[in-house]
Amino acid sequence: MWKTGDPLGSFTFTNCSRRGWHDLTPFLYRALISVLYPAFYPRLARKYAEGLDERRALYPEEKRRELPENSLWIHAVSVGEVQSAWPLLEQIAEDGRVGKPLLSTTTATGRDMAFRLAGNLVSGHIFYPWDVPRIVRRALDAIRPKGYIVIETEIWPSMLFELKRRNIPAFLVNGRFSERTAANIRRRPSFWREVYDSFSLLLVRSGTDRSLLLETGLGDEKIRVTGDCKIDALLLRRKKADLSWAKKIAGGAGPVFLAGSTHQGEETVALDAYRIVRSKLPSARLILAPRHPERSGEAAALARGYAPTALLSEAESDRAADWSVLVIDRIGVLFDLYGVADSAFIGGSIVDKGGQNIMEPAAFGIPFSHGPFMRDFVDAAEGLGKKGAAVLVRDAGEIGAHWMRSLEEEEKQKARTGAGEFFAALGGAAAVSLDAIYGEMNLR
Repeated sequence: MWKTGDPLGSFTFTNCSRRGWHDLTPFLYRALISVLYPAFYPRLARKYAEGLDERRALYPEEKRRELPENSLWIHAVSVGEVQSAWPLLEQIAEDGRVGKPLLSTTTATGRDMAFRLAGNLVSGHIFYPWDVPRIVRRALDAIRPKGYIVIETEIWPSMLFELKRRNIPAFLVNGRFSERTAANIRRRPSFWREVYDSFSLLLVRSGTDRSLLLETGLGDEKIRVTGDCKIDALLLRRKKADLSWAKKIAGGAGPVFLAGSTHQGEETVALDAYRIVRSKLPSARLILAPRHPERSGEAAALARGYAPTALLSEAESDRAADWSVLVIDRIGVLFDLYGVADSAFIGGSIVDKGGQNIMEPAAFGIPFSHGPFMRDFVDAAEGLGKKGAAVLVRDAGEIGAHWMRSLEEEEKQKARTGAGEFFAALGGAAAVSLDAIYGEMNLR
């Protein structure tokens, strides 16, 4: 959906609301954007200095020669959307009916993630053009795609209206709508009906997302529930994970427990749970991963009151090979560490932060627990809990008791089976989405 952080877009919709323009039309939208663009250009140019020419669809001749003609164009705004697009890109390559697609992102971090995950799966990258009618026309004149796919929520009306005018099929994949987005749609249903009607197909994650689109008056024939590509991305990430470094770090005598993405206040709870376990099993070790690595020094100082402690950076340089508590002090490593842990506790859930991503430990089928505050992962917590893969805990005693049970083969098997069933029911969204897109484009 509309990115409210964009100064031009935010100004447009804020002023439309203030002036009572609830019946915003495509013509008025494009006129407003065209009028406002010159005034906001200096601010936009400062904020988006990297790739500025590409954002204005001013491609140098060398770049134009690199643009694939008559290919699919996939847009994924930033890191999260790129991760959702990854399994779709894998499916396109595996299927082989079309060539490598062109990928666009809005952020540099999204571009970097794209090349790290799927650089060999795309023909090239551009920064997404601003949604100003003349810029959109210039971009489409240069790219001339056979189809356009946008991932999740990045909806730019001028682009969609121009694609429809040129009879270029457009597809929303992994569509999802936050409460804020839903409120915006409900305030201007007639406008958003026209915007979403510009898509050839709307492929959404859930029945709730589908119901919201139906509220605008869209016909149900172009809205399909295909599931969540993020599940596919998670399983793909697990499949391709190289755990050798994590095994080297965590190798040694005794089971390894992990407290992942902990917030302030939760390190003490996890360490108290570890103390309970260690009183019964002295060889047990704990990996403590603060949600924000800049808190690692604080967490390490706390941990030293419980057991011999090292930071990950120290352990990797062999300065502290012997540790009982390992505190993670950099990002990007937690996923792999779940793959070598015997059991885990997921933070942000005893301190009320909405919970952290419980599907990462579930992807490895390890037993794990979480606290009562999981509003950001309600469906996953409920589904994994019903399958016996996740356990609700409320304090250090319950975490410690669960960690001890996790060493029993019955508990391990229950978690593996439950997580497997959970993902089997939800996986495959990328393949289903691609089949629907190819069917609509008559690519048999």
